[in-house]
Amino acid sequence: MSNITERLDNLKIEIQKPEFLEGKGLSNEVNIRIFCYDPSDEMVVRHFTEQLVADQSLNCHLVEQNLYKVFLSICDEKRITDKAIEMEPKKGKDVLLKNLQKFATNKFFVEKMQYEPHSKGDVLLLTGVGEVFPFMRVHSLLEALQPAFPDIPILVMYPGRYDGHFVKLFDKLEPNPYYRAFNIVGGAEK
Repeated sequence: MSNITERLDNLKIEIQKPEFLEGKGLSNEVNIRIFCYDPSDEMVVRHFTEQLVADQSLNCHLVEQNLYKVFLSICDEKRITDKAIEMEPKKGKDVLLKNLQKFATNKFFVEKMQYEPHSKGDVLLLTGVGEVFPFMRVHSLLEALQPAFPDIPILVMYPGRYDGHFVKLFDKLEPNPYYRAFNIVGGAEK
């Protein structure tokens, strides 16, 4: 059994435990957990996540939010999708990125992901972290999500490393400070 498969199996067990669902043992910290994995395992993690979200036998209810799909929804709602496609060859990728980030703010992401009521046993599952880069950075989004989802755990599927102080997307980009989360299953946080 490969390391990622074993870690994903452990993740499935961990997210169903009352300690995880109730945020016990976090010393009053927010209940944000990060599952780090090697970016080369992306397809294995996606397949596992699809199966996990569809699993009706879980002791929790996963509310998946794929950040890339949320981003596309924001672009469609703002009617900028077609304009963005035309802008890149004319003005370049840096200008495109700057313009898209005006619309794809933390506020809009949180609004798109919010639902009511949050129920006991809900888990907000964030996927698509690598896909949405560079339009959204998860370390800044997590800060914005805390007030909107204080009563349920947030689980981030993260293609990279988190050492408890810094997140490093794809294990290659410049590390960004984030210290409020906890690794949920060890093995990829180096």
